[in-house]
Amino acid sequence: MTGTPENLPETPDGPDLGALRDEIDELKKTPTEELISPVPTAVEENEPTPVPTDAIGSADEDDAKPAH
Repeated sequence: MTGTPENLPETPDGPDLGALRDEIDELKKTPTEELISPVPTAVEENEPTPVPTDAIGSADEDDAKPAH
C-alpha cells in the first residue's frame, strides 16, 4: 500500500495519536546529548557534590607544615 491520496480514507481510522504526540513532545524537551548518550540513573544519583576549595598556594605556610 502506498501513501497516495486515492488510497487514504477521508478520516483517519486507527488508534488515537494523542499519546504518541505527547511522547514526541516529551522527547523534544530532552537535550540531544541526553538522547544520544544518556547518563545512567545510578551514576547520576551517586555523583558527588562539588565543594569549593582554596586555590593552590593560597594557604598560609604555617598551615601547610606538619605539626611535631
